[in-house]
Amino acid sequence: MTAPGTEALLGEVLGRITEERLRAAAVDVTDIPSPTGREAPLAHWLADRLNRAGLVAQAQHLDEHQANAVGRLRGSGRGPDLMLYAPIDTLTTGDADLDVPWIGPTLRPDMLPDAVVGGPFVTGLGASNPKGHAACILVLAEALGAVGARLDGDVVVAFGAGGMPTNSIAASGYPGRANTGHGVGCSFLLERGWHTDRAVIAKPGDFIAHDEVGLCWFEITVPGIHTYVGSRHRLPYANPIVTAATVVTRLESWLADYPARHRTPTAAPQGVIGAIAGGWERMLAVTPAECRIRLDLRIAPGTTPVAVRRELASYLAQLGTELGVDLGLDLVLAVPGTHTPPDSPFVREAIDAWERTNGRPHEPVADNSGATDANILRARGIPTVRVGMPKVVSDDFEVDFSRGMNTVDVRAMRRLCEVLARITLSTTRADETH
Repeated sequence: MTAPGTEALLGEVLGRITEERLRAAAVDVTDIPSPTGREAPLAHWLADRLNRAGLVAQAQHLDEHQANAVGRLRGSGRGPDLMLYAPIDTLTTGDADLDVPWIGPTLRPDMLPDAVVGGPFVTGLGASNPKGHAACILVLAEALGAVGARLDGDVVVAFGAGGMPTNSIAASGYPGRANTGHGVGCSFLLERGWHTDRAVIAKPGDFIAHDEVGLCWFEITVPGIHTYVGSRHRLPYANPIVTAATVVTRLESWLADYPARHRTPTAAPQGVIGAIAGGWERMLAVTPAECRIRLDLRIAPGTTPVAVRRELASYLAQLGTELGVDLGLDLVLAVPGTHTPPDSPFVREAIDAWERTNGRPHEPVADNSGATDANILRARGIPTVRVGMPKVVSDDFEVDFSRGMNTVDVRAMRRLCEVLARITLSTTRADETH
């Protein structure tokens, strides 16, 4: 669906979005460290770039260290407003004192906030997810500003802090707030009035997604008896660490079967045990009185956190009876899944933009289990779609989870920019029925 003059304007915009500009933007944002809770330097840099591009922009502080960047390119006021959104915080920090040994024995070069260019690739901490996606929105915003855009609706360009699934980082120079991740920047943005009629979030996945899984974090408490190694043979003995090992093994089997019970046409929500704690590392001569297991359980759109808590509690009650222990359970975090109706005009416009860019029919991708700030946007009443880039592929290096997060292909960036540009020009038109 193309209005008169749209293709000409699209050509002007795309003419300014070159691989060279995208590569430079990817390098720039990767070189500015932005672990969750310390995004302010990158937010200020992005706000400055938006202001120079002709948008009215600002760095929006949550506290001294954490900030969003947001700007507005004003249209004529006759059409609907669109938000182009990307988070900017990295999943890990790039600091060996904080990341090692859990990420591996050492930090590889791609795990550091130092961009390296090799052919079509830019590598560095978060170079693809989220920073390559944010760079695409930045370069598109600059192109729209340069051509004077001539849009009917406003375009809000937003870069959100705290988009990663993490609580606060316990280290010097980081906020003491617990709520530094899980979409806190996006929530703050909307609380401060930056609402639009619809939104696009740029996050990995080379398809148009109209829904997201949500997530619940649970803490399971395994009880035991505090005692001393010298008295193990003389006093009652029940080591919760040993019991927890059995609970973890059984729980892992339960998690493997969980997706089949909650599958939807687009989602196969997964679960993973992410942490276990119990005992004094400084004093191994004694057993702790309890052991704690923490897990992330994804939930399908339409499933409530309370329903999933009851399902897990029922299983743990049965398991506790078998093991002769009273297993505790607490829901410690919840972000429900959301959806935008797949037959809505906005979703259809986004799919049309993807198909025009890629020259082939769009096919929905099933079995998704990734959550993004799209859940925050939809939960606040803003119809939202997600679109992004595929994971990088190369014969020259192995692409594991971290390398996929930390390597971006500028050719894929250019394709994503075209999809985003087409969505922007089509969905901000005054003559469009939404």
